Amino acid sequence: MNEQAITIGTNWLSGAGLRPTRQRVALASLLVGDGMDRHVTAESLYADVCERGESVSLATVYNTLRAFCDAGLMQEITVDGSKSYFDTNTHDHPHFFWEEDRVLTDAPADQLEILRLPELPEGAEISKVDVVIRLRRK
Repeated sequence: MNEQAITIGTNWLSGAGLRPTRQRVALASLLVGDGMDRHVTAESLYADVCERGESVSLATVYNTLRAFCDAGLMQEITVDGSKSYFDTNTHDHPHFFWEEDRVLTDAPADQLEILRLPELPEGAEISKVDVVIRLRRK
């Protein structure tokens, strides 16, 4: 990994109060080192880090992604109730899920308009609304 990506990853972790361990820095550098937002699964991130010759277990990748989410660095988007994607863009925005490729991408937030939500049960408040628009090619 290049030095700039490592620095960006280290600063990303430190800014959230996370200790920049070797494994966290390796994963953070892959996630944000190029300055672009990414959507990853634990498995795809694990494959990327292994491809770069880093020694990290899949369990460590899962645990690290959970720590990144807990620190507010990423958000988890669940598709199909079983598959989780992790997004470095933590601002509220909708997603497209391409069913054939099983790929999650950002959808334009400025084009989404939610006019009404159902009445909430007594004593409840909305913490977040996730919008995943499933797509398939014609």
